[in-house]
Amino acid sequence: MEKIMVIGSSNTDLLIKTNRIPDPGETVLGGTFMMNAGGKGANQAVAVARIGGGVKFVAKIGDDMFGQRSLESYARDGIDISYIIKDGAAPSGMALITVDAAGENCIVVAPGANDRLTPADIDAVADAIRRSEYLLMQLEIPMPAVEYAAAIAREAGTKVILNPAPAAVLSDGLLSGLYMITPNRSESQLLTGVVVDGWEGAERAADVLLARGVRNVVVTLGSLGALVRSGEVSERIPAHRVDAVDTTAAGDVFNGALCVGLAEGRTLVEAVRFATRASSISVTRMGAQSSIPTRAELDSLDRPEP
Repeated sequence: MEKIMVIGSSNTDLLIKTNRIPDPGETVLGGTFMMNAGGKGANQAVAVARIGGGVKFVAKIGDDMFGQRSLESYARDGIDISYIIKDGAAPSGMALITVDAAGENCIVVAPGANDRLTPADIDAVADAIRRSEYLLMQLEIPMPAVEYAAAIAREAGTKVILNPAPAAVLSDGLLSGLYMITPNRSESQLLTGVVVDGWEGAERAADVLLARGVRNVVVTLGSLGALVRSGEVSERIPAHRVDAVDTTAAGDVFNGALCVGLAEGRTLVEAVRFATRASSISVTRMGAQSSIPTRAELDSLDRPEP
């Protein structure tokens, strides 16, 4: 089998680093501007590629300069871009990101062509889904496309990993077909109604998701770390302590690295530890895809200091 397919969004990120995120109606002067390829789907595909996994990426972009720039960037990272669709009726997706001095961010996304990815587009790549061992998806594309892709994968025995971001209500039909779900704190609360304010809340939320049919749950808790929960495993994985400058795409790096770890034969706990190391590097850098580490950088964390 081919290892990893990512289906998701492709955006261009327009990012400003400033001392603080403005309040409604307020203008804040000063800051540093960056433009990068982004989108949760693309970020996760790039993370898979840089960290050492072969990856096919399914997305819809506009037939414009931003889409072309993204294609060229993905190809340089070694991603299989043959499944990316150009749509002449909509612009490429755009994200406006503000990052404050503590590394926290505020993001507004104009989906553009991402919103036009349809079940018919998924049908066109159904054979590639069936040949994949893992299918990684997020929620910056329309839900019908996500649900249809998950149904194809489930029937074929492809393991579906869903990063439920941005947060949305999910059907039991979708949840019951998931090999794994990777919500953060707020996404866990929306999906389960459980307040997730620490490890105990994460464990209660994970149990709700397991009861709804998900086979494995990984709840990411930012600076605390990540909870791994399944019928056989329950473990708290602490985060690596670093000086964060920008948390943009940290979750995407985590999910991409998690897929690589699993595809390489690591246990679930080992793969989450691997992913935690990768995301800890990304938060020390500005931007989305510009912050994603290489495999060499990640492996260096496992080697003792000389």
